[in-house]
Amino acid sequence: MWLHICLAILLVAGYFLAMRLVSTAIRAVALRQGINELRMILVSKIINLGLTVAFVLLLCVVLGVGYGQLAVFFSSVFAVVGIALFAQWSILSNVTASLIIFFGFPYRVGDWVKVVDKDEEILGQIHEISTFHVIITRVTGDTVTYPNSMILQKAVICYRDEAEAKSHSQLLKSNDEETEKSKD
Repeated sequence: MWLHICLAILLVAGYFLAMRLVSTAIRAVALRQGINELRMILVSKIINLGLTVAFVLLLCVVLGVGYGQLAVFFSSVFAVVGIALFAQWSILSNVTASLIIFFGFPYRVGDWVKVVDKDEEILGQIHEISTFHVIITRVTGDTVTYPNSMILQKAVICYRDEAEAKSHSQLLKSNDEETEKSKD
């Protein structure tokens, strides 16, 4: 009995220590890469949720809950969550992509970028990077919400400034040509 209580106390202490270390590491990455506060908080919440699930599972094992009981409980939970996520697979992939973008995406809010997409010209300034989308204000003034999972699959070109980005815009060139034709 005392062994279970001591292990539970150590597990709780380890959980809080892990939460503090992870939060500190995320804050350090965010400050080093110039990531805004909101994104840092969202990533912290996602990772802390994963740590909490692992903690609850370990605590159940330490307190002596039978493996059979845990298996029935977690298989039921995973079945319900699995069905929900299968119906919304893109949500899960966008959240995962958001974590990858947080730690490894080379572009930041304010950068002028072009997402190489054969169907549409996505050229503009990154306005926001959220949990599900990268929001880009195009050179024409309209706003595009581009899914995180898709931006990881496409090539992204970064420009030094707005003038360079606009010089590469096919939309602006075609608008200028149409304006010249209408003048004639």
